[in-house]
Amino acid sequence: MIVQELFKKILTSRVYEAAIETPLDEANELSKRYSNRILLKREDQQPVFSFKIRGAYNKIAHLDEQDRNKGVIAASAGNHAQGVAFAARKLSIRAVIVMPETTPKIKVDAVKRYGGEVVLAGNNYSEAAAHADELVSESGMVPIHPFDDELVIAGQGTIGDELLRQNPGRLDAVFIPIGGGGLISGIAHYIKTLRPEIKIIGVEPQDSNAMGASLKAGKRVSLDSVGIFADGVAVRKVGKLTYELCKRHIDQIVTVTTDELCSGVKEVYQATRSIVEPAGGLAMTGLIKYIRETECKGQTFIAVNSGANMNFDRLRYVAERTLIGEKQEALFAVTIPETPGSLKRFCTDLVGKRNITEFNYRLSSRNQAHIFVGISIRNEDERFHFASLLSEAGYNNIDITDNDLAKTHVRYMVGGKSESVSKERLFRFWFPETPGALTRFLEATRGNHNISLFHYRAQGGDFGRVLIGLECPEGRDGVLEEKLDALGFRYKEETDNPVYKIFL
Repeated sequence: MIVQELFKKILTSRVYEAAIETPLDEANELSKRYSNRILLKREDQQPVFSFKIRGAYNKIAHLDEQDRNKGVIAASAGNHAQGVAFAARKLSIRAVIVMPETTPKIKVDAVKRYGGEVVLAGNNYSEAAAHADELVSESGMVPIHPFDDELVIAGQGTIGDELLRQNPGRLDAVFIPIGGGGLISGIAHYIKTLRPEIKIIGVEPQDSNAMGASLKAGKRVSLDSVGIFADGVAVRKVGKLTYELCKRHIDQIVTVTTDELCSGVKEVYQATRSIVEPAGGLAMTGLIKYIRETECKGQTFIAVNSGANMNFDRLRYVAERTLIGEKQEALFAVTIPETPGSLKRFCTDLVGKRNITEFNYRLSSRNQAHIFVGISIRNEDERFHFASLLSEAGYNNIDITDNDLAKTHVRYMVGGKSESVSKERLFRFWFPETPGALTRFLEATRGNHNISLFHYRAQGGDFGRVLIGLECPEGRDGVLEEKLDALGFRYKEETDNPVYKIFL
């Protein structure tokens, strides 16, 4: 691809036949708090509440009459699906959207509302995409790729044009979420062509860092698994075109945790009173992390709010994890002596004036008890100081603030272990929210593997989180892992996790 050709495609894009030029809003309170000028590019205000309308429409609008008559097809579980359906309806073209069977009803209904014909297939994007490829071969319909296409990238690149016109003065860096790479490729190409001094900083979740891993390896790599929380950027492998463009233009990638991302969603809400989806909050999260780590001041930054198609039931999870993401809460597993007054001493002498955000108490024996406790803190230094206070007072403790098993499951099920359970192994699973998923699991593990513990945790996404204890008379001989691998579910063993050993 010739550099000038892509730049020309951005300039001649047809996105404004369907999309709008979104505002660039200044986040005044955030700017004051972080001593930098912070602006937000409001792609959440597009007709489909996402930037995806730009690339989808530009691609479809450039089809010739013969291809238009064939109709278009796309595989997507979210924003790309809505963008393609919306664009196709506006151009009076038939659109088939293949979505995973796990897709929430709200997203399926949205695609149908825009006139798309929905086909449900597979448990994830990869399986849906494979089915879409089969339909392309059978029907001859034109596939619309979500990111690895010049016209799609050019459509997204129009955001770069808007940013430079809306903020013609000082601009130090633009923070952009990365999934497959289409959004950041288009914006970066436009901005770097005209103003190469502006930094382009991508933001990825730690558990969905396909672009970062690829740039580090010097080639495109495929992730074994991707995180499910920020589903809008959950891509195993980036595109060929997007990889080359990112290799050329990106200055830095910031990776963020799920907890940090939840706090970023809150920051956007407080600045705009709009609730963005997790992927939509990535750029703001990365921007704030960048400021904290570099301690920069007086600079001008833009965060691209890429979308606001948030599942309402996911808000509970966001609220639960926000305090930790803001470094305002710490979690500890504490062992205290089972003697009169020990609990009162813990609360009075050690917790003191700190607020307790969570408290779970479980008698372990006649000599000791275990506490799962959350403490309000002002910063991470206070978190480490509290741990030191516990140790100095003679309390055995483990800082579990970063222990995902503790935060997702154990905090809801503190209760100790049954003496009847023997040779238990503990696993975390990510089950697709489809009928029959649990039945398939039980079928695969039947025989010598009795279920001794079970906890389900909905996250408001396409997958539910399940914690399962299995009695394994044979120990760890690899047979169980073979059965679990054959299921195709993502899983992780947690038998050696210290939180499990203490509380369950």
